[in-house]
Amino acid sequence: MDCGDVDKILPLIDGKLSGVLLTHAHFDHIYGLNVLASLFPAVPVYTNRAGLDELCSDKLNFSKYHGDPFVLEDAGSVRLVDNGDKLDLFDDGIEVQAIFTLGHSPSCVTWAVDDLLFTGDSYIPGVKTVTNLPHADKQQAAESEALIHQLATCRTVYAGHAPELNENNQMI
Repeated sequence: MDCGDVDKILPLIDGKLSGVLLTHAHFDHIYGLNVLASLFPAVPVYTNRAGLDELCSDKLNFSKYHGDPFVLEDAGSVRLVDNGDKLDLFDDGIEVQAIFTLGHSPSCVTWAVDDLLFTGDSYIPGVKTVTNLPHADKQQAAESEALIHQLATCRTVYAGHAPELNENNQMI
């Protein structure tokens, strides 16, 4: 998933990485991507078209305004997904589905993996979705949140800045 604090996720990777699934390309979710790419140069990064644009622009990913500009060094590693695309990244045949959940950002993708949903900042339990940023859309955010609620009925939700939720969407 997202790779902001790459030092925290490196021990969990254990030397094997099949891909990076971005929930969106705001700076706090991507700033470790160049480090990760240097350690795993052949690993693809999955996002939508808007995500690629944000990865390649410190203005669009907002890093320019936070004192540490970030631009992806190798855009050739990016693989674009469309809404509903399914990826087979694991040896055991588990599929990952890209579900566009726009609103917070045009690059927002929720990833469904079996009984798990990774929502990034499209849905953070107990927090109103941030839509006062450039290119955000309040109506799209409301529609995306409704979709996520439908998808989360029997799934555990992992949001971008929130604790884990169980299959009944209760914080654990």
